[in-house]
Amino acid sequence: MDVQEVSRPVRVLYSFPHKLGAGRICWTAWQQVLGLDAAGARVSAVVGQNVRRPPSTVSLFRTLGVGKLRIPYKLIGTRRAARVHDRITAFWLRLNSRRVDIVHAWPLAGLATIRMARKLGIPVLMERPNAHTAFAYRIVDEECERVGIRLPEGFEHKFDADLLAHEEKEYAECDFLLCPSDFVRRTFIDEGTPEEKLLRHQYGYDRSLIWPGNQEPKDDKGLVMIHVGICTPRKGLHHALAAWLASDACHEGKFLVCGDFVPGYREKLAEMLAHPSVQVLGHRNDVPELMRQADVFVLSSMEEGSALVTYEARGSGCVLLVSEASGAVCLHMENALVHPIRDVALLTSHINLLNKDRNLLEKLRLSSLATLDKLTWKAAGKRLLDVYQSVLRRDGSPHRTIS
Repeated sequence: MDVQEVSRPVRVLYSFPHKLGAGRICWTAWQQVLGLDAAGARVSAVVGQNVRRPPSTVSLFRTLGVGKLRIPYKLIGTRRAARVHDRITAFWLRLNSRRVDIVHAWPLAGLATIRMARKLGIPVLMERPNAHTAFAYRIVDEECERVGIRLPEGFEHKFDADLLAHEEKEYAECDFLLCPSDFVRRTFIDEGTPEEKLLRHQYGYDRSLIWPGNQEPKDDKGLVMIHVGICTPRKGLHHALAAWLASDACHEGKFLVCGDFVPGYREKLAEMLAHPSVQVLGHRNDVPELMRQADVFVLSSMEEGSALVTYEARGSGCVLLVSEASGAVCLHMENALVHPIRDVALLTSHINLLNKDRNLLEKLRLSSLATLDKLTWKAAGKRLLDVYQSVLRRDGSPHRTIS
């Protein structure tokens, strides 16, 4: 059936099973809701809980709390909470189907909602904040074995057959998968997902919280490099440290390491971390200020979705030194330097290049700063709405309307 061309906005059911507005993926979901609302979508946010209140133009429904009463996630477990959320969201969708053109769901909380939406003829787009989970499990297991540690039970990316089976059902049954980077998209293609099922969107950064510093490269000062994030083998900190210590920059420069370590990892890196040029700062609440003091940001990850910290680093004025698996929005030798995973030699040469050629460092920095308006959450919201509209144009139903 043809899509009805009407003047009302796209009506989206945004289903998120966790605490909207908290950290990490909860922050991503929060910013997507705000970005969609600002772009003109009519958003019904059905969430497990929320720690921030969205604008009055967003309809908010909680599945794991009523009023001030909230069901503790620790009490019933995150996995069970996601299933409860999914069932309640599916029921909500059945009651409110005339208010919904498209569904945006998150992993582990989508099967019941997907199946209800299919009955109602409403398309479902599933968020993919990371690479294909089967790929992620393999690459992380390989890297942990290389380093010589084992991840704790229940830690993210520790192999879980039940979780993988559930997510693969969601992959198969949803209409489309939202990929925040070409890297994520490629991992799904490699696992056999049809290319036409994979849609590209992006993440962003908040300009009210992140802004550039006055990083002016000077030949008479050492290079300052920073790494931010949970310190695990997946993030490739051991490769970044090896490259830094093999470079000339370690003689006069500083490598700032921010973030908590997964058990056993810090001990494996103890000798490198003890170098005088390396400053281990632990978990920090002043990361934007530290980034504004740095020249370059390094992330030598094995696997990511599209690491939010790379957007924030660019927004802070850092030049990116990242792996192809970081999912960073950047172009090699235009506004960043990019290396294949595990290529310590090439990363070392990139550090040496920027340490020696401060004109190139400044050129990359200015080029990066010139396109920051394309990296904001506001820009991400517009792009996501464009994705919704493209789906509705090619896969219409009586409910699916576009502006």
